[in-house]
Amino acid sequence: MSLSEARFHDLVDAVQQSVEDVFDDSDLDLDLENSGGVLTVRFENGTQLILSRQAPLRQLWVAARSGGFHFDYDEESGLWICDSSEEPLGELLSRVTSEQAGESLEFDEL
Repeated sequence: MSLSEARFHDLVDAVQQSVEDVFDDSDLDLDLENSGGVLTVRFENGTQLILSRQAPLRQLWVAARSGGFHFDYDEESGLWICDSSEEPLGELLSRVTSEQAGESLEFDEL
């Protein structure tokens, strides 16, 4: 069963808010911008992490220095899972934050 558009947007809104909260609670020097459904994280060193929604595909796309990743929502686990690596979103965000900002943050339950 595929996600309804409304549920998809609710899920992405929630995950983007969770990601913002983790970054807000961290000691990292960064800028957060959420505009038009796109969350952009700019790290002190100039690198970016971008979470954008692809409504027609019901996917959440993440662009990081190491590449682009496409996530599908898994109802059973309640997690966003990468369609190529099966990596949960939270693990990927922890990894790329460590790679790009030099500090590991915990993105639980994503």
